Amino acid sequence: MGSQANEKHLEECTVSNALGTWVFSVLGALVAIPVGIKRKSLGPLVFFGTTGTMLDIIIGVSQCEREHAEHQMKLLQDSQNATASEPDNAETDSMS
Repeated sequence: MGSQANEKHLEECTVSNALGTWVFSVLGALVAIPVGIKRKSLGPLVFFGTTGTMLDIIIGVSQCEREHAEHQMKLLQDSQNATASEPDNAETDSMS
């Protein structure tokens, strides 16, 4: 059940990050419009537009993967800290 929750969180994060980045798409269009007008072609718009969109998606997904890895490391450290403190409590209880 926990892995389904992590998977759903990762999917939501990926979608929100992929849709939340738009900088390279706009930059691609801003570069492509004058170049396309000068060349009288839609080729630059297609090239720069798709390249900018792909960069936005790749950056969003990698950011989400990084956040997910940090979250997993925090969970692992918390579980290690919890198991490390349990024997200390058992030793103090047996001495009293």
